[in-house]
Amino acid sequence: MKVSGRAHQAAIATAMAVVIGGGGFAAGAAMAGPEQAARAPAATAQSGDAARSSYADVVGRVLPSVVLIRTTEGLGSGVVLDGAGNIVTNAHVAGNATSFQVQLADDPQPRQARLAGSYPAGDLAVIQVEDRSGLKPASFGDSDKVRAGDVVLAVGNPLGLSSSVTEGIVSATDRAVTEPASASSPGTTLPNAIQTSAPINPGNSGGALVNTSGQVIGIPTLAAASAQGSQAQGIGFALPSNLARDIAAQLIKSGPVTSTGRAAIGAQVATVTSPGGTLAGVGIVAVTKGGPADRAGLRIGDVIQAIGQTPTPDTTALAEALARARPGQAAAVTVDRDGQALTVRVTLGELSGG
Repeated sequence: MKVSGRAHQAAIATAMAVVIGGGGFAAGAAMAGPEQAARAPAATAQSGDAARSSYADVVGRVLPSVVLIRTTEGLGSGVVLDGAGNIVTNAHVAGNATSFQVQLADDPQPRQARLAGSYPAGDLAVIQVEDRSGLKPASFGDSDKVRAGDVVLAVGNPLGLSSSVTEGIVSATDRAVTEPASASSPGTTLPNAIQTSAPINPGNSGGALVNTSGQVIGIPTLAAASAQGSQAQGIGFALPSNLARDIAAQLIKSGPVTSTGRAAIGAQVATVTSPGGTLAGVGIVAVTKGGPADRAGLRIGDVIQAIGQTPTPDTTALAEALARARPGQAAAVTVDRDGQALTVRVTLGELSGG
């Protein structure tokens, strides 16, 4: 989450309707950043530490790798990726800025940084600090080995309180979370998110979710809120470290993300409502020539009702269904065409990184 004047909200396809993003001083329970390095199996490393009375040693190893990021729009967190000065954070923390001030945990003197690349569709960005002295790259773990019940710590700068730490567990993995648009983010659906009970507050976004071995396994990015808008305690989301490191490597190497690993249907869509105002599905308003939908025979005017067994009453539901799929996967797409139900087999393509 980024700290600004208002909370960053996101909808999730579970019990909660809205999610508040975290990052610096604007979206708290939602946006943070992780990276990875070789790591011992998370479950093994944490199983013997569940009853630990102090995490001081772990925190002492992690804090030097988590930085405070300041823009003209607010505050956020970031994680040192390597000795070249690259720092991974949330795209909503970077916002529209191209220059930043970075503050290390043990150095109050701000350092200048520039934007290396941003991938808003995955809410990830990389900035590069000019003065690399004293930087300590984080140790990244394998987020694919994270299991529900693992003990985790969220490290960041909530509400501008630098080097803050909260504790919780991994509540679930592989969540699809939808983040609505805001002044600093175009809104997107985030796949494979790690759900955690570790409190995530505004300013945590772009920070680190670490296991009890001190390895970054996620980037805190969103916090859930009730339908009434109040923040739901103990429900936060982090981007998995494997995804963050992969996207960061592409941003550093080539600028644009060329391999997203995310499924796409190859059509522009819009939510359709009935005369009574109820959600009626996802209407196709344009089809990409030669794309998955075009090759499968879908056309403008078709209203998508479901992907496989998952209903798609609106574009958010469709985006979340696609976030759970993979490029190249064959999906049964049920559409309404002129009042008739039709099921079409679509081989999904890959979402563009542009």
